[in-house]
Amino acid sequence: MNRKPWLATWQANHIPADINADAFPSVTNMMDLAMLKYADKPAFRSFGQTLSYGDVDRLSAAFAAWLQTQLGVRKGDRIAVMAPNLLAFPIAFLGIARAGAVQVNVNPMYTPRELEHQLNDAGCQTIVIFAGSTPVLAEIIGKTGIKTVITVAPGDGTAAPLPSPPVDARLVGSIRFGDALREGAGMNRTPVELTGSDLLFLQYTGGTTGLSKGAALSHRNLVANVEQFKAMMPEAVQEGVEVIVTAIPMYHIFALMVNFITYFTAGADNWLVANPRDMDGFVGVMKAARPTVFMGVNTLYAGLTMHPGLKEVDFSRLKLSGGGGAAVVGAVSERWKAITGSFIREGYGLSETSPVLSFNPASIKDFSGTTGLPLPGTNIRLIKDDGTDAGPGESGEVCAKGPQVMGGYWEKPEANAQAFTADGYFRTGDVGEFTPEGFLKIVDRKQDMVIVSGFNVFPNEVEAVVSACPGVAECACVGVPDDKTGEAVKIFVVKMPGAELTEDALITYCRQEMTAYKVPKQVRFVDALPKSTVGKILRKDLRNVA
Repeated sequence: MNRKPWLATWQANHIPADINADAFPSVTNMMDLAMLKYADKPAFRSFGQTLSYGDVDRLSAAFAAWLQTQLGVRKGDRIAVMAPNLLAFPIAFLGIARAGAVQVNVNPMYTPRELEHQLNDAGCQTIVIFAGSTPVLAEIIGKTGIKTVITVAPGDGTAAPLPSPPVDARLVGSIRFGDALREGAGMNRTPVELTGSDLLFLQYTGGTTGLSKGAALSHRNLVANVEQFKAMMPEAVQEGVEVIVTAIPMYHIFALMVNFITYFTAGADNWLVANPRDMDGFVGVMKAARPTVFMGVNTLYAGLTMHPGLKEVDFSRLKLSGGGGAAVVGAVSERWKAITGSFIREGYGLSETSPVLSFNPASIKDFSGTTGLPLPGTNIRLIKDDGTDAGPGESGEVCAKGPQVMGGYWEKPEANAQAFTADGYFRTGDVGEFTPEGFLKIVDRKQDMVIVSGFNVFPNEVEAVVSACPGVAECACVGVPDDKTGEAVKIFVVKMPGAELTEDALITYCRQEMTAYKVPKQVRFVDALPKSTVGKILRKDLRNVA
C-alpha cells in the first residue's frame, strides 16, 4: 500500500520533500532580520496610519524593555493579548517575544466565563487588552492571577488621536499601551537567547471536556510552518513585493502564522482590518490596498462577494486567494473568481499544527474541492477505527506528524496521551481520504465539533452552559447547515416539569455566558432525547430532525 501518494505529485511540481525547521533559531530571529532588511518599507497600515518595519522594530524593542524593567518579565512568562487587528497587536507580540515570554492569544469577544478559564489555565499575570473588551475583564479579574492590565487603543503606536472606547472604571491602576511604549523607549532591553524548543504561543482550542486547552506552540513549530508554506507557494511569497489584506483576526492561528508572521518575514505591506463586519470600510481597504494576496474563511468570502463595491476593487495584482478555518464551498469560490479572476485555494490545519498541514499548490489552476497536498516535511496517515491505515478510496482519521505539530497541550498530560498515537502522530479528529494523486479531502469530523464561520464550537461546552440555565432538564447540541456561517449551532432542550422557559429567554442566557458564534441559532424543545442503551445522548440521531 502506498502510504504517501503525494510524493510523486510533489516531485512533478518541484515541491521539496522537506524543509529546514532550524533555518532560524527562533521566530524573533527571523523577524529581526526582516526588520533590518526592510526598515524603510511599510509594514502595517490601519485607520490611515502606517508603521514601517523600522517603526515596528523600535516600538517593540521599547515594549520588551518596559516588560523586563517595569514588570520583571522573564523567559517563559505567559502574557495574554486580547485585541482585534490593530497596530498594537504586532508591536505587542514582538515585544513579548523579544522579552522571551509566551503570548496567550485571547478572542476579544470572549465572555467573562471564557476569559477567566483561559487566564487561569495559562497562569497569566499580565494582559494586553483592547479598551473595548475591558468590561469583560473587570467582571472576573479578582478571580484570576492578573496583576497588570495594559490597555490598547486604535491609535497606539502612532501619533494619531484616534477615538477609542473607554477603559472600564473598575480596572483601577491599568496602564495605557502608548504610555508603556513611551516609557520603554528610555529603558534598556536585555537580549534573551531563544531556541527552537522555547514556547512562543499558547493557542487555545476547544476540548471534548467543554473547556479549552492551550496548544503549546514552540518557536521551531512556527519557523517550520513558515518555511513549509513558502516552499509550497514561493510565487505568492516573494521578498519585498507582496501586499496582503488581513481581515481574519490575528489572535486566530490562521492569520497569526500566514498573514502576520510569514508575510512579515517576506517584507510584505500588510493592511489590517479591525472590524470586517463593517463591509463598506473593509471594501474601502481592499480598494486602497490592491492586494497581491488575500486570506479568508468561507463566510468572509461569501460576505464580500455580496457587496456591490467589490466589483470596483482592482484585482489585477491578486495572485493568491487562500481559504481555511472551515470548508470552502465551491459556489463561493466561483462567485469570488467571477469578480476577482482568482479562485479560492484551500488549505487545512489546526491550532495544534501551527496551523497548516496541507495546501493546494501553484500547479492547481481551479477550485479542487480538496485541501491540497501535505506540506513539505509533513506526513499524514489516515487511520481506520481498527487501527490500520486506510487504503486507496478509503477514509480514516487524519493523523499528522511534522515539525509544525505541537509538543502537546499546556499542562494536560492526560489529554496529550489521548491526542497522539503510540508512534507520535497527532490525532486531528477529522476524517479524510486521499485522491490517487495524494490530495487530502476532509469528509467528516470524528468529533461532533461545529464550525461556525471558521471558529470551532464544541457541543460539550454549549451543553454545559445550556444545562445550567434554570428550567433546563437536559439538552443536546448539534451543527446544522447554514448559508451564511457554514454551520450553525442548534440545541435540543428537554424542560424541567412545569418550567416556563422560552426560546428567547434561553438565547438571552446563552449570550451572557458565551461568545456570539457559540450561541445557539436554533432552539428546539422536545419531550425526550434519543439515547443509547447506556444512556449516552445520540447527537447523530438529532442532526436531521427538523
